[in-house]
Amino acid sequence: MRRSRSRKGAPGIVEVARRAGVSPATVSRCFNTPDSVKPDTRSRVAQAAEALGYIRNRAAGTLHNQMSGSVGLVVPTIDNAIFSELVDAFAKQLRTHDCTLLIATHDYDLEQEVAIVRSLLERRIDAVALVGFEHNAVTLRMLDTQSVPVLSIWNYRDNAPLPCIGANNFAAGEKAADHLLALGHRDIAFLFPSDGSNDRAGDRRHGALRAAERAGINSPASRLIDCPYDIDQAKARAMALLSRDAPSAIVAGNDVIAQGVLYACQALGVPVPGRVSVVGIGDFRGSAAIEPRLSTVRLPARTIGRSAADAIVAMSGGNPFRLPSRQEVPFEWIERDSTAPPRV
Repeated sequence: MRRSRSRKGAPGIVEVARRAGVSPATVSRCFNTPDSVKPDTRSRVAQAAEALGYIRNRAAGTLHNQMSGSVGLVVPTIDNAIFSELVDAFAKQLRTHDCTLLIATHDYDLEQEVAIVRSLLERRIDAVALVGFEHNAVTLRMLDTQSVPVLSIWNYRDNAPLPCIGANNFAAGEKAADHLLALGHRDIAFLFPSDGSNDRAGDRRHGALRAAERAGINSPASRLIDCPYDIDQAKARAMALLSRDAPSAIVAGNDVIAQGVLYACQALGVPVPGRVSVVGIGDFRGSAAIEPRLSTVRLPARTIGRSAADAIVAMSGGNPFRLPSRQEVPFEWIERDSTAPPRV
């Protein structure tokens, strides 16, 4: 049974036409057959639509004011294991609610995310789940204008600007570094992506460095390595680091980077953990099978995915968000074979 929710208040073609000084039919032609409209008229209509936050309804054949039964999920990538378990759990749980998942990726490009969300809204999506808290203001304004529920997933902060379900990535970074510090390591390198549009990586990095600072370690620039979530690049940067001035331990921003570090150690004949200890964050599929087995922080991807699906269905149905608006899902420390006390 479809759930209904009023979209009253969202601007339509009449409002756009009035603002642009044209007829509603002209607005319709601008979107459906733009070549039939003069360029200056198209420009006025486009400016009016943007100013009003108008979203074209590509699903106009559906019943008026009825829910589509579709939920959007926009993730940075599905090119590796980072979000695969999250997406799988989210999609399966949506099916239990008789909802369909529309998924898109923006490759860590928030301008591309704007276009993706616009496209989802044009298809009258019921709700949208976004990863993290860093988003273009245009994206959030479009969602607000159309009264479409939005849920942030994967990251958690006490002061999150959006309803969120995720893990505390700052604490996860702290835990990874604290493990090495407890083993006695003091010369630690940190391989993380630049903060940029990735608040999850930024929180982990800040958490790991905070743990080091508490232990009296002021990490020099040579120990702070900018590294994307890419095994090949992680291997190359780790090889450069290990070849010139190897630390006793490395904290990787996630398990993808950690695996690249392990491959670099193998290529250079650097024993792990005999010479260098390595920790990751994520506990992705394969992290327990790689040699040596990777010590890491397990992020609860499937739990986050299932909880997020339940919450966003409730939100899209117009029901009160029965869960706390900010829900933290605990992570777990997994100690394996890639870490040991520093060599004396």
